[in-house]
Amino acid sequence: MTLALLIAVAVVIAAIAVLLGASVRVLREYERGVVFRLGRVMKQRGPGLILLVPGVDRMVRVSLRTVTLKIPAQDLITRDNVPARVTAVAYYRVIDPTKSVIEIENVLSAVSQIAQTTLRSVLGKAELDALLSERERLNESLQQIIDDQTEPWGVKVTTVEIKDVEIPERMQRAIARQAEAERERRAKVIMAEGEFQAAGRLDDAAGIIGRNPVTIQLRTLQALMEVSGNPSSTIVFPVPMELLRPLVGAAQQRLDEAAGEQGPEQLQLEEALGEARAALGRFQRDPVALPDGVQAPVAAPRS
Repeated sequence: MTLALLIAVAVVIAAIAVLLGASVRVLREYERGVVFRLGRVMKQRGPGLILLVPGVDRMVRVSLRTVTLKIPAQDLITRDNVPARVTAVAYYRVIDPTKSVIEIENVLSAVSQIAQTTLRSVLGKAELDALLSERERLNESLQQIIDDQTEPWGVKVTTVEIKDVEIPERMQRAIARQAEAERERRAKVIMAEGEFQAAGRLDDAAGIIGRNPVTIQLRTLQALMEVSGNPSSTIVFPVPMELLRPLVGAAQQRLDEAAGEQGPEQLQLEEALGEARAALGRFQRDPVALPDGVQAPVAAPRS
């Protein structure tokens, strides 16, 4: 009799332990429980200690933490018919545990599939240059589209980032050639702008020199001083025509003063003046040619 009583007590204690194990649940801070009572959904529970009716209630755990979803590499063709292989990553979390259990069977699989199809659809409408340089705009567009489609499931997509864009090797070489050509074009434009500005400065300098011819002589002397800094240079000093005109003018004036006098001195002066005028005319017609018997002064190399 005592043995039977002990067995009965043990059975009751075991049954109570089983019932307590089936009716007591503990949810962490980041978890929520969706309770179904006889198939009908009740309000969500948690976090903390949850009591269920054994055999009547069934609870589904839902995590509220952000999930990192790696989107598999997608092969696509851009708007300008360039094949590319794109990988991306998405971050989402459940904001409504009840909807995430009732409205969708598997949240992870659903978000992964919708992210892959949206990635191919959106990036297929963009050109390669935009795909490489406007990633922020494309990321925002992907996040908005995926979030709008997952909102009825109680899921919030917070971020979508394009990780890598792979293009064929021949296209990489073409892009490198394009970038090199662009840099050469910019260099030529900068050089042309510099020449244009230099031409304007030279025009201003020519105007200043034209008003005062002595400045060209000063500039010539400055150039000679700069060249003479190299001991191994040979200097050819051209005689400007401006230096000959005062001599011719002085001779003409002297000839006019002696116009009334006749003699050998006047004849010699007239002959010298005629030769100077002839030489001056020949030099103006052909600056390279020099008068007969006249050699260009050449300075010996400096030691």
